[in-house]
Amino acid sequence: MRPVLRLRTTTALSLLPALLLGPLTAPALAAPQRAAAPRAEAQAPPLPARLADTGGARQLLIATAPDTRSTHGTLTWWERRADGEWRERGRAAARFGAGGLVEGTRREQGTNTTPTGLFGLPFAFGNEAAPKGTRLAYRPVTPDSWWCEDNASRAYNRWSEPRAADCRAEESERLADYPVQYAHAFVTDFNYRHPVRGRGAGIFLHVNGKGATAGCVSVPAATMRTLLRWARPGAKLVVGTEDGGTAVTRY
Repeated sequence: MRPVLRLRTTTALSLLPALLLGPLTAPALAAPQRAAAPRAEAQAPPLPARLADTGGARQLLIATAPDTRSTHGTLTWWERRADGEWRERGRAAARFGAGGLVEGTRREQGTNTTPTGLFGLPFAFGNEAAPKGTRLAYRPVTPDSWWCEDNASRAYNRWSEPRAADCRAEESERLADYPVQYAHAFVTDFNYRHPVRGRGAGIFLHVNGKGATAGCVSVPAATMRTLLRWARPGAKLVVGTEDGGTAVTRY
């Protein structure tokens, strides 16, 4: 006879707990986590608030070049509101000296470099009449108006009308000879209050010519008219680079 097969009850029963308990002991699925909301980036303070000194001005013109070799850059102008906040009022393309920019205290005359630093604007002048609304002192150019750049003259780095006897014409500028660039201009007080011979003279903010300047800052004619109507006594000009030793924020 063939033997009868008997199932061992322990085998079937031993599988029962695994079948019953398996699904109950499976790990619970973790709830999906929400991505963290991106943090808002802190807004950088406005450029005037990052300057080392504003000279107490409530109006600032800031001429910035990418680096000291640049002859192109940007002029922005700012006004400080009653609550102390600075607000940008406008911007325009700017030109600098053909020799680039240099720290104002190290500038040498005849290098065609634009000096960097914080400068006052003593007065404005022009071959054309002052735009209506101009509030800075404005001096009209005449055929006898000169800017003396002769280091040997007592009139060095001064308006001279008529030209001083000790101021050589070949070392100076007859302002009427530049009807485009000096249609309107601001005098800066670079080397002006206490002139250092050989450092440079006649550094202005004026209207663009055909190219880079001889050391001044220049902007389009329409911008100059806007600035003359906007600027009040006490406005200042800051000139510098975006970073480095001559960065505008150093002044």
